[in-house]
Amino acid sequence: MQLLAPIIFVLIWSTGFIVARATTPYASAELVLTARLVLTALLLGVAALLAGQRLPRGRALALHLAAGSLLNGVYLGASWWAIAAGMPAGVMALLGSLQPLIVALGSFVLLSERLRPRAWLGLAIGLAGVMLVLYPLLGRSSAQPIAPLALAAAIGAILAMAGGTMIQRGGAARDPMLVAGAVQHMAGALLCGAAALLLGEHRWANVLPLWLGLGWSVFGLSVVGVSLLVWMTRAQGATRVSALLLLVPPLAAIEAWLLFGEQLVSLQLLGFAAALGGVILARSRPTAGSPNEATV
Repeated sequence: MQLLAPIIFVLIWSTGFIVARATTPYASAELVLTARLVLTALLLGVAALLAGQRLPRGRALALHLAAGSLLNGVYLGASWWAIAAGMPAGVMALLGSLQPLIVALGSFVLLSERLRPRAWLGLAIGLAGVMLVLYPLLGRSSAQPIAPLALAAAIGAILAMAGGTMIQRGGAARDPMLVAGAVQHMAGALLCGAAALLLGEHRWANVLPLWLGLGWSVFGLSVVGVSLLVWMTRAQGATRVSALLLLVPPLAAIEAWLLFGEQLVSLQLLGFAAALGGVILARSRPTAGSPNEATV
């Protein structure tokens, strides 16, 4: 599981861009996200009830509500809204690739997680690889001005995901995952539902691509993807898990090439190789006999 979980997680998480592209022509992003999070919360809630898991209370409940609001509400809602408001997907992906560095700094300051020099080097190489993958996309969209509100929403989304990831590693790591996931997804659903009401976006077309995208969002991205994210964060640490996100933009570019015919150039393939090497370096553990130092 330690070996397979990161591979499965990255493959699933990279489809987020594909789902957004497939569903937003038929429904507003806020409604899709609200439906996704409500259905996921219900599924996990029923599973938690059958497993006999009790609802957290007090400070633990507050931590789960905070983590869910940041990860499932602010991150998803703000990033989807930023793209709908004109933020190019390539720029959004590039901003998202900064999240592992933010988590690394936050974990060092707030959670006392020490990073080895080769971990910092791996993050830097991975970030450079992501930039190589996205450079052709940025060049094609450079003539499009980015609205200040869209840029602010994108930056807020990345900071929210970093904060939610660190909460998962902290006090929220003690409760069973099913009930924790149910609470966190419901917190995100409340935020996305409120955003749908405030923005007045109620567009919903009853077509098969929308329902297929919603189904994958619930079972693939939320139930499996987010559960793997939480489990790995608890078991491996926030920084090692966040390093995996460097592989998401390159994989999304390859998936867009396979599904939508978007062109790939040799520079992007080189960038994917660099991102993969950087992630492997950042996530590697010290060898036997190395100094007693906390792993990433």
